[in-house]
Amino acid sequence: MGRVPKRVDHEERRRQIADALLRTAATRGLHATGMREVAAEAGVSLRLVQYYFGTKEELLLSAMQYLAAQFSQRALARINRLKETGNPVTPRDVIAAILTEGLPADDERRTFTVLYTAYFALSLTDPALAIAPLVRNSAAVIDVVAAQLRAGQAAGGTPAGLDPDLEAVSLLTMSAGLGTSVLGGQSSVEQAQAVIDYNLDRLFPHPSQR
Repeated sequence: MGRVPKRVDHEERRRQIADALLRTAATRGLHATGMREVAAEAGVSLRLVQYYFGTKEELLLSAMQYLAAQFSQRALARINRLKETGNPVTPRDVIAAILTEGLPADDERRTFTVLYTAYFALSLTDPALAIAPLVRNSAAVIDVVAAQLRAGQAAGGTPAGLDPDLEAVSLLTMSAGLGTSVLGGQSSVEQAQAVIDYNLDRLFPHPSQR
C-alpha cells in the first residue's frame, strides 16, 4: 500500500502566509513587502504563495482581513475578562473595550494601527487594492456600537435624544484619529484614553452605567 498523503489544512496554510506578510510588513513597511519576502518569512516557496494568493493585492487584502479579525477577537477577549469578574457587563463596557483596543498602546495594537492605516493610504492611489471589504468591516463595528448605545438608551443610562448611529460613527472615527495621533506623537496613550473616557461619560452619564 502506498502512503496516504497528508491532508493539507488550506485555511491554516493561508493564515500562515498572511501572518508572515503581517510580520514582514511590520518591519519593512507594507509598501515594501512583496510576495518573495513573504514566502521567505513563511518558509514556503513563492509558487505556494501564488497558489493561495494569485496576486500581491489579494494577499494584502486577506492579511488585512485577518488583522481585522484579530482586532475583533482581542476586543471580545476584553469583554469576556470583564464577565469573569462576576459584575454585569454594561453597554458602556462593550464600547470601551472596542475603542480601547483601537489604541496603539502595545506592540500588537501598534502593528494593527500602522498596517491598517498604511493599507488604507495605499488603496487611495492604487485601484488594485480593494477597500470595500475593509469598509464593510468598519461598518460592522459601527453597527455593534450603535446597538450598544440603543441598549443604553433602553436601560436609561444613555440620553434618549442622542442619535445612536451618528454617535457610533463619531466614536469610531474619533478612535481612528486618536490612533494616528498616538502613532505620530501628538497624543500620549493616556491622553487618548482620557478622550475616550470623556466621551463615554457624556454618552453614559448615569452612574450605574459607568
